[in-house]
Amino acid sequence: MNLAILSMKRTKQLLLSLVMTAITYTTCAQKRDQILVFSKTAGFRHQSIEKGIQTIRELGQKNDFEVIASEDAKLFTDDKLKKFKAILFLNTTGDLFNEQQKSAFQSYIRQGGGFMGIHAATDTEFNWPWYNQLVGAYFVNHPEVQEAKLIKTDAAHPATEHLHQVWMHTDEWYNFKSIYPEIHPLLLLDETSYSGGNNGKEHPITWYHDFDGGRSFYTGLGHTDESYDENAFQQLLLGGINYAMGRKGPRFGVAPQ
Repeated sequence: MNLAILSMKRTKQLLLSLVMTAITYTTCAQKRDQILVFSKTAGFRHQSIEKGIQTIRELGQKNDFEVIASEDAKLFTDDKLKKFKAILFLNTTGDLFNEQQKSAFQSYIRQGGGFMGIHAATDTEFNWPWYNQLVGAYFVNHPEVQEAKLIKTDAAHPATEHLHQVWMHTDEWYNFKSIYPEIHPLLLLDETSYSGGNNGKEHPITWYHDFDGGRSFYTGLGHTDESYDENAFQQLLLGGINYAMGRKGPRFGVAPQ
C-alpha cells in the first residue's frame, strides 16, 4: 500500500477517534446533575455566603454535580427550575419572591424536586405557610456563637452516618418557632451544653422530610466561615445534597428504596 494513502487513513482514524472522544466528553458533561444554590437576601446578609458557595462548588467537583449560584429570583419559572436536581437556599433572608415565582417553586417541589436549606433559610418568607412547612420551621432568635453538643438521632441517613453519637461543634444556634410536626430530626441540640437555647429537650437543628411530592433537608449549621472548613460539616452538606437530589445507591451513601 502506498505510504501516503496509509498515512491519510491513519490520520482519518485519529481524527475520528478525537471527534468521538469529544462527543463522549460533551455528552458526559451535559449529563452532570445541576443544583441551584440560591443566596438572595432581603434582610441580614451572612458573610459566610461566599465561603459556602465555594465549598459546595468543591463538593460538586468531587462528587459529579454542577453548581449554579445565583441571587436572581427570575430563575424561578417552570422552564428554568426543571433542569435542577435540587434547589439549595444558602443563608437566604427575608421575602424573596413574587406570586408567580412562588407558584413555580411549588410546582417544582410537587413534581418531585428537591430542596435544601442552610442556616438562615429558616429566616426567609415568614408570610408563606407553604414555605414554613417545606423548610420545617422559622427562626426566632439566637445567642452568641459558641460551642454546643449535638446528639445524632439517625445513624443511617447519609448526612449523619459519618458522625459520632455526640458531636461538639461551634456555630450560631437558632431557636425556632412553627416547627412542622412531620420533620424527621437528624441532630438535636443539647441545651444544657450552651447558653441561650429555648426549644427545650427536643431542639432539632438538622432534619429532613418528604413534602408535597418532593424532598426537603435543612441544617441550622453554617453561620461561620470556619464551619465550611470542617470535614464533618462538609460531609453533612454532601449527604443533604445527595438526599435532596434524590440520588440512590451506595455510591452516594443513599440506600435504594
